[in-house]
Amino acid sequence: MAVLIRFNPLRAVGDLRRYLASRGRHEIIFLFAALIICTLIVVGFVLGSHVEKLYKPPEIIYVQSWRADRTDAEIIAQQKIDMAQKKIQDAKEAEFEAKKRAEYKRVSDQMKKFGI
Repeated sequence: MAVLIRFNPLRAVGDLRRYLASRGRHEIIFLFAALIICTLIVVGFVLGSHVEKLYKPPEIIYVQSWRADRTDAEIIAQQKIDMAQKKIQDAKEAEFEAKKRAEYKRVSDQMKKFGI
């Protein structure tokens, strides 16, 4: 905290003015040109990095409630129906994964041509 007590903005501005006065004109021009270029690059990254997140509604999973007095035959019949639906869903997922895998392989093969 002792360092901040001695800080005076007017003295800092005066110190900067004396530093700039001791430099040549070309050094000051290049100093401000470098500051402007760096500022433009940083501002460009800040403005370009704004990406809006797409809204995804929450996925609600409903739980089925079953009667407590179901027979074994009813349970087995429902399991067969559920198994058929699960096989269809698994086939869709496997097809999607195969497409993605083929796409990544194609990109990988293209990158190998360039030695990457």
